[in-house]
Amino acid sequence: MMPENLTVSSADAGLRLDVFLTKSYPDRSRSFFKNLMEDNSDLQPILVNKRPPKAGLILKEGDLVEVTLPELKQVDVQPVELPLDILYEDNDVLIINKTKGMVVHPAAGHTDDTLVNAILFHCKDSLSGINGEKRPGIVHRIDKDTTGALIICKNDHSHNFIAEQIKAHSVHRIYKGIVYGNIKEDEGTVNLPLERDRKDRKKMAVARDNESGRPAITHYRVLERFRDFTYMEFSLETGRTHQIRVHMSHIGHPLLGDDVYGPKKPKAFSKGLTGQTLHAEKIGFIHPSTGEYMEFSAPLPEYFKELLKKLSATSL
Repeated sequence: MMPENLTVSSADAGLRLDVFLTKSYPDRSRSFFKNLMEDNSDLQPILVNKRPPKAGLILKEGDLVEVTLPELKQVDVQPVELPLDILYEDNDVLIINKTKGMVVHPAAGHTDDTLVNAILFHCKDSLSGINGEKRPGIVHRIDKDTTGALIICKNDHSHNFIAEQIKAHSVHRIYKGIVYGNIKEDEGTVNLPLERDRKDRKKMAVARDNESGRPAITHYRVLERFRDFTYMEFSLETGRTHQIRVHMSHIGHPLLGDDVYGPKKPKAFSKGLTGQTLHAEKIGFIHPSTGEYMEFSAPLPEYFKELLKKLSATSL
């Protein structure tokens, strides 16, 4: 693509470069431009006064910003008719109750049985496609074996609007989970930054310092105590990858059934479980068109309710 030249006006002087770019290109996010500058330094898709800049550069009046955006990538994913448990739908958003074992994005071993395949079939052409790639509606994720409420965006305005709420930590998210052991406190907070595990890049870990990690805050509350387990409610201020799973494992109470962050020799009670016992029960946000707060609840899956029934015999 040919570069587009933008001259910084007096009204925009003092803005960070990434803020200026999202103002100039409202269908792209700040993280998109930040990644573009970091990942394509040799190609220099963004120049300020003919030099490659940092995303946080403070602009001055008269600065020349040259922007060469990459072509929008088409995602080679086929629509597939798969069952969806729809909690709510309108012209802007689709709220689904994701089932256990459903992968969000196609990957090795999962090419035509993912959430993306399903929503492509359900929504047809009405989905967001921002950040340089037609990513059908996905504004946030939950893990394959985590169940519960998930937002799908049906246009770019909705995607950007909700993404900003997620970034500002204003999306209300409540999870339910069963953890190993009996937590002493009735409620508490884990405030520890997370980073990629330095030995296993597929895993996350508590960061060695604040500089290398990203802030992560999980509030928890005990709902019911059993002999060997605790039924918990989690409220997220941030939504980092595997956040609840890593935080709870770090404080000595990993999620029941978690074969990544759980004990190497799990208790017999976890036999037959597929992954962590974690459910995204509630999600609340400001609607992108009406400006009203909306909240949705996803009922506990049957396997989870059956577990609670069995554990109730050991209630403390």
